[in-house]
Amino acid sequence: MSDKLVIGLPSKGRLQENANAFFARAGLKVRQDGGRGYTGRLDGIANVEIAFLSASEIAGQLEQGQIHLGVTGEDLIREKLAAPERDVDLLLPLGFGHADVVVAVPQSWIDVSTMADLDDVALAFHTKRGRRLRVATKYFNLTRRFFAEHGLTGYRIVESLGATEGAPAAGTAEVIVDITSTGATLAANNLKILDDGTILKSQANLVASLRAEWSGKALAAVGEILDRSSAQARAAKTVEVRFASSEGDAALIGEIANRFGVTLPFGNGAGGPVRIAHCPEAHLYDLVAYLYANGRDTVTASRADYVFEARNPLRERLLQKLNVKG
Repeated sequence: MSDKLVIGLPSKGRLQENANAFFARAGLKVRQDGGRGYTGRLDGIANVEIAFLSASEIAGQLEQGQIHLGVTGEDLIREKLAAPERDVDLLLPLGFGHADVVVAVPQSWIDVSTMADLDDVALAFHTKRGRRLRVATKYFNLTRRFFAEHGLTGYRIVESLGATEGAPAAGTAEVIVDITSTGATLAANNLKILDDGTILKSQANLVASLRAEWSGKALAAVGEILDRSSAQARAAKTVEVRFASSEGDAALIGEIANRFGVTLPFGNGAGGPVRIAHCPEAHLYDLVAYLYANGRDTVTASRADYVFEARNPLRERLLQKLNVKG
């Protein structure tokens, strides 16, 4: 591996679009070599190389240390990697690619609503038919771990090579473990999710490999990416509020901090005729009303593109896991 930071990004579809948008919000544009090539770069940051891969390949290459960072689903990390806690760090959930890994059974099984009920069915099924309950899935490892946690052993996994939700209707399995976003496809196939049958609530994550060789340049590049993305995320949830300063503001400042979660990023001292405060967006209008009631007749509010802070917990955590001093 070169001393560049190598990032694995999805090569197509909505995952690629959303991953590109994530970097764009941090001021980093993803460029593909040759327009539709399998390599690329990030405009705005040096020493970065992009490899465009499938989401499954990204998980595997993170485990092997062939790439430093990747955007892929947590479901693939938990399914494909033998020891995810040892080999990768799920740095940041990205808010897209949502999909729950669930256990679903036919809606006609009216007395089956929990994993305990399913265990009873599995025992009865074996007694009456002399064979184990069949579970169709692509998620072998997640299924085995989850079923073991619930003490369910009377089943066998049937590998799903096509549309998993169609297996019960086709007669190739009685139960399925699959991903779903809304549950609509399961319902359309006359299936229902068990009440306690959600194995994993997955979404796309920014994932770091703990097995890759991290050069000084790679660490510097990932630090800048994490600083930019954290600053953008912080700014997206914050409104910068300005109001007139006056003598004896200490009590007012303490009150708005306690009531509305307001911070003063440039200190509590008056320091001029205007105070600048950062307010969580959800509390903006309550804060403005409170300031009006306390004699501040004019209040302005605006958004920042980024709110940087010297301490970045994401960067610090990654350096700690890599045993690197910041």
